Amino acid sequence: MSDPTQTPSGYAAAAEVGAVRKRRTWKERWWLALKKAPISAWFGMIVMLGYVIVALFAPLLAPHGEAEIFPTPYAVWDDTHILGTDQIGRDVMSRMVYGARNTMGIALVTTLLSFFIGGGLGLIAAINRSWLDQLLSRTTDVIMAIPSLIFALMLLSIFKPSVISLIFIIAVLDSTRVFRLTRSVAINVVVMDYVEAARLRGEKMSWIMRHEILPNIMPPMVAEFGLRFSFVFLTIAALSFLGVGIQPPTADWGSMVRENASLIQFAQYDLKAGITPLLPAAAIGLLTVAVNFVVDWFLHMTSGLRDEH
Repeated sequence: MSDPTQTPSGYAAAAEVGAVRKRRTWKERWWLALKKAPISAWFGMIVMLGYVIVALFAPLLAPHGEAEIFPTPYAVWDDTHILGTDQIGRDVMSRMVYGARNTMGIALVTTLLSFFIGGGLGLIAAINRSWLDQLLSRTTDVIMAIPSLIFALMLLSIFKPSVISLIFIIAVLDSTRVFRLTRSVAINVVVMDYVEAARLRGEKMSWIMRHEILPNIMPPMVAEFGLRFSFVFLTIAALSFLGVGIQPPTADWGSMVRENASLIQFAQYDLKAGITPLLPAAAIGLLTVAVNFVVDWFLHMTSGLRDEH
């Protein structure tokens, strides 16, 4: 009697069952890894989730408008103004909430754009390996030779400071780091047999990049995305603190530190007033630490999964 799994329909059914088991095993492994995650990773994920909720529901959570001005500047902390007001009478708590949306949103868009530019060019350079690879690599070396913050300050002083110019300039400067990483990890993949087989089949470069190379370099790229987000986030805050980043009346944590910095000298008379400029700085630092905790855990987890195979 013939085995039903030897028929074409049997082969298809067996393959489908195998795929389901593989997907289920993969999900189970990730769930087990999530349950075994260290306290630092859970702390990072909870903090990031809290920031995302605040950013998404800022209009509902903020007690007042983003740029609403009240009669009393530098008001004390009370029921009306939980964290007081700034130098022109804007509610600090409301601007902290809206600052989460603005700062994180701009940093996320900038990081995505930098990965689109740097990752795409890095894959092209790794596959091409001709004069185009040398041109892109040497151009990247020249740009990276100049400190990013100084380069960004110079470009923003030339162009009119705006959200669009801020995103584009930082994305281009940060894409050089993404290009270097993408090219270095992709070079080890393009020499594999399955990539050569795809070339011999006549597959286009875009298909090879999406289906053969990109899935095999995803773990380090995801980890780099978290790190790049932190650096972009800090760069935007630093530029806003210097006055060339996100422009008023848009709320931003970096500019809030600059606007309320003079309150620190009054800490000996009013401790709450002295703490006010430290609150947006603490929000910046907390998010940076949380993202790095999650990235460290992700790198450890992905390397452990690869070792099991």
